[in-house]
Amino acid sequence: MRPAESNLSSTDEVVLVGIQQGEEAAYQTLFTKYYPMLTTFALRYVSEVDSAKEIVQEVFIKLYQKRETLIIQQSLKAYLFKAVYRTCLNTIHQENRRSYHHQEAILYRSDAEYANKLEEAEAEQRIYRAIDQLPTQCRRIFTMNRFEGMGNQAVADQLNLSKRTVETQISKALKLLRKTLFLLIGGLFF
Repeated sequence: MRPAESNLSSTDEVVLVGIQQGEEAAYQTLFTKYYPMLTTFALRYVSEVDSAKEIVQEVFIKLYQKRETLIIQQSLKAYLFKAVYRTCLNTIHQENRRSYHHQEAILYRSDAEYANKLEEAEAEQRIYRAIDQLPTQCRRIFTMNRFEGMGNQAVADQLNLSKRTVETQISKALKLLRKTLFLLIGGLFF
C-alpha cells in the first residue's frame, strides 16, 4: 500500500493501512492523537473554538470518506495539518464572501429604505400642497379636524358654525383632496 517514494514512518503506514481497510481502531487512534493539536492549530486562523472544532472534524470526515483512495506520501501529521490549514482558508474565504453579501444586502436595504422614505416625504409634501389649495374656510375646518384633533362639534363651536356645515366642509375637503391627489400620485385615497 505504500508507494516506493513514500516518506511515511512505519507507525503512520500501519495506521494508514488500517484506515484504508476501514478499521475503526486505526481511525480512532489517529483522531485521539491529533484532534486536540489540530484544533489548537485551527484556532490560529479562526477565532471561535466551535469553528476550529468543526474544521478539524470536517478534515477527519473527509479523510474517512476518501480512505480507500487515499495516498499520503508524507507523514500523516503533515497531511492532517495541511488539510486543516486549507480548510481554515476555505472557511475564512466563505465567511468573507458571506459577510460581503450580507453587507451588500444591508446597503441595498438601506438604499431601498431611503428611497421609500424619500417617496413618503414627497407624497406628504403633495398632500400638504393639495390641502393648501383648498378654499380658505374648507382648509381651516379640515386642518382643525384632522391635524388638531378637534371633533366636528368643537370646530363648529369655535367657528360659530353649525355641526352640519362643518361635516359638509370636511366632506368637500376630502372629495377635493381625493381628486387632486389621484391626479398627482395616481390613486391615493383617503
